[in-house]
Amino acid sequence: MPNKATTTHTTRNGGPRGGGRPRRVGIMGGTFDPIHHGHLVAASEVAHFFHLDEVVFVPTGNPWQKDPAHVAPAEDRYLMTVIATAENPQFGVSRAEVDREGPTYTIDTLREMRQVYGPDVDLFFITGADALGAILSWRNVDEFFDLAHFVGCTRPGHRLADPGLPEGKVSLVEVPALSISSTECRERVRKGEPIWYLVPDGIVRYINKTGLYLDDAMAGRAHRAAASGTGGVPQEESTTS
Repeated sequence: MPNKATTTHTTRNGGPRGGGRPRRVGIMGGTFDPIHHGHLVAASEVAHFFHLDEVVFVPTGNPWQKDPAHVAPAEDRYLMTVIATAENPQFGVSRAEVDREGPTYTIDTLREMRQVYGPDVDLFFITGADALGAILSWRNVDEFFDLAHFVGCTRPGHRLADPGLPEGKVSLVEVPALSISSTECRERVRKGEPIWYLVPDGIVRYINKTGLYLDDAMAGRAHRAAASGTGGVPQEESTTS
């Protein structure tokens, strides 16, 4: 398998699996700002329920539905996703959206993944239920369901109101860990509160070292502290201690 951190797509050989069934590949799109345990548990649960052979995480490049000023740089989000998934051989990371110029559209990613994996692989696009609920407003939505089966990850008790999605093309999976949110993690960092155990340890260290999600003054001190070998954000300001 190619190195996750350097290849554009982390793929294995395509074609049918033993027993005659096609390979099954999950495509998990998201901003991952930052990636947290809810994302990882969701991918693991979907992989289990749908017998996926692998799950490829696809961090957004320039998400058209979000203000770029309020989204961390794509390269930081990509690197955090690589760090978070590195220990699971079933997980991979794609740079498809990070390297693509212009706004990020899911339809472009699905078309590209279909070209990469070929027609004999079953694709499952994994996203949050909130995003799934707005799917009919997405670009080229009529083509979506020809390219992949859609899986919406929900919190326990959440029910997706039927917005006219095609029957048999969409599934919901309850994931308890989705009570964690990236927005909450970013806010905790800004407030100087810990994010241990909400995100993988490697993500705590990455944010600690780079000063990501801090204001400019605190980020500057974090970078100077990291350069001097003191371990990232000064302890009295630490978001990860």
